[in-house]
Amino acid sequence: MTELVWPSKHDKYGRTTEPPRISLPFQVIEVIEEGRASREALAQSTLPLFGAHPRGPEEDGWRNKLIWGDNLLVEGALLDKFAGRIDLIYIDPPFSTGADFSFRTTIGEGGVSIAKEPSLLEQKAYRDTWGDGREPPISHYLAMMYKRLVLMRGLLASSGSIYVHCDWHVSSHLRLLLDEIFGPENFRAEIIWVRTSAHSDSSNYGQVHDSILFYTQSDTFTWNSPKTNYEEWYVERYYRYKDDDGRRFMSGDLSAKGLSGGGYEYTWKGCEGLWRCPESKIAELDAEGRIYYTRNGVPRYKRFLDEMEGRPVQSVWNDIQPVVSWSRETTGYATQKPEGILERIIMASSKPGDLVADFFCGSGTTLAVAEKNDRRWIGSDLGRFAIHTSRKRMLDISVRDGNSMEARGCKPFEVLNLGRYERKYWQGITFGNGDVQEPDQASLAAYVRFVLDLYNAQPHPGQHIHGRKGSSLVHVGAVDAPVTISQVEQALDESKTRGARELHVLGWEWEMGLHDPLAKFAKAQHGVTLRLLNIPREVMERRALDAGDVQFFDLAYLRVDIEGGSGAYGSRCVKAKLIDFVIPNTDLIPEDVRKKIRRWSDYIDYWAVDWDFRHDTFTNQWQTYRTLKDRKLVLESAEHTYDGPGDYRVLVKVVDIFGNDTSHLISWEAK
Repeated sequence: MTELVWPSKHDKYGRTTEPPRISLPFQVIEVIEEGRASREALAQSTLPLFGAHPRGPEEDGWRNKLIWGDNLLVEGALLDKFAGRIDLIYIDPPFSTGADFSFRTTIGEGGVSIAKEPSLLEQKAYRDTWGDGREPPISHYLAMMYKRLVLMRGLLASSGSIYVHCDWHVSSHLRLLLDEIFGPENFRAEIIWVRTSAHSDSSNYGQVHDSILFYTQSDTFTWNSPKTNYEEWYVERYYRYKDDDGRRFMSGDLSAKGLSGGGYEYTWKGCEGLWRCPESKIAELDAEGRIYYTRNGVPRYKRFLDEMEGRPVQSVWNDIQPVVSWSRETTGYATQKPEGILERIIMASSKPGDLVADFFCGSGTTLAVAEKNDRRWIGSDLGRFAIHTSRKRMLDISVRDGNSMEARGCKPFEVLNLGRYERKYWQGITFGNGDVQEPDQASLAAYVRFVLDLYNAQPHPGQHIHGRKGSSLVHVGAVDAPVTISQVEQALDESKTRGARELHVLGWEWEMGLHDPLAKFAKAQHGVTLRLLNIPREVMERRALDAGDVQFFDLAYLRVDIEGGSGAYGSRCVKAKLIDFVIPNTDLIPEDVRKKIRRWSDYIDYWAVDWDFRHDTFTNQWQTYRTLKDRKLVLESAEHTYDGPGDYRVLVKVVDIFGNDTSHLISWEAK
């Protein structure tokens, strides 16, 4: 077989290395029940006082899915339930520039814009894609894409299609790769998208196009024969006539031939085959305004332009403009693709209700277009800010329902990751000799020592203390559970006993609302300064470790007040108010921009409230956020009324301008 070969493709026996099929369960970290448009529509309608925001799945049991994580593991995890069930896949994988992970973010109401360079995790993804200089970059790219495309083939339905968007750097390689995975007989087209009319290059032809490679799973696939508007020159040449109403039309030649039985046979030369009708029919068509007479009195049939389906779409697309800074749909992503491309692909290769997936979803264009055209969707991305951008984009969608024709927002969706399951898998593989089950004491000790080394701390074991950094003691949280308030209190007790003045707690996840109260408690009760720091996901990435790209950041500080509203139901009517927010990683912001920040709220891009958090999944019941058009951010929520007395937990989630989220949990007694 003819195939494309790179160093890691085959094992020492010459067998093709198959991608890992790791079945890890997903964690649902947020459920969004309604978008902004839905909430505004509900406010205008008549609803019962209680029960306007039900908890639970959509009626048909399906929620669209936005997944944060490495798409290799995401695809493997989806195989259990979605093998052969995805109807259409579109991907726009990174090419050969670091810009694939960069974006611009805007701070506060003043519209101060800064360029966000790739995060450490995104830089790791870039290195995995294009190498670190020790091997040809294309080898890394092919190894990365091969594994993912093989898994995508397993997810694609028998009647499904896949579109792979690329540029001149890798189009020839990907064509061979896709031939091998999907079969050359299932190659349907190479679409050329002319993304710009001119490009200055003094030493070469200007590169003005991308390629979109279109393959199917089999020879039986969904195809809706897309149409587009006729070009201006075609309209001017062939639809050059206008009737009294200004409607353009093309005239078809009608010739008359006498019939032996009387009357005439008319032949329409401008249509496929022959159209025969008696003279009376011509008179009828004339009365309907369908006949055009030349100066010589020759009848011609009118084919109106506005009644034509349009020109069948060809493989060169030069009628879709790229996204620029002033485009209505721009999100600030350097590699954002226009909705017109996805609209054409989705309408051509799927049906309403079909499942569409994008495993490099970026700013969420595929998901937005799928939502607007009544398709279900799954999107995933490695970038935290990409997930946040896609979430806001979905929340801001306003579409007209195809059945009721009423305006609505996005349908319910959920945000997921592999979270603790991915970390536990990593712990077992890295420290447990391949055992991904419960780790033994030796593997746990190896894990703790590993994290301490990265934090530049020395082992200093105790019952709740694991290390020492200078004069500070260190506690390391488990990979598969959040750090709890009781764990921190136990570590504080031990720190006080040992005479330490400062305790550093390193954790992957945190019990909600422990930051400020615990810091004050630690100082007041124990005389110990408490620092809570996130263990970054980069510690699981070998390349990030080799490059020294691991940094531990303090948790952001968030203060929220819950107070009774003005409703007639007293304490059953509440609202949330943001009081203060401090992010630790202000070094990511240039000094000149930092000087323009007027207040703490400028760092907040989005916040949401779950009025009845049950220690399971954050259910987004109210949210507000900044958009490119509206930079204002309200700091006080709308009022919420509980349907009965009881003790409730209110969870407030804040997402900063870099896509990092911070949560705060508050108890409220409704009487």
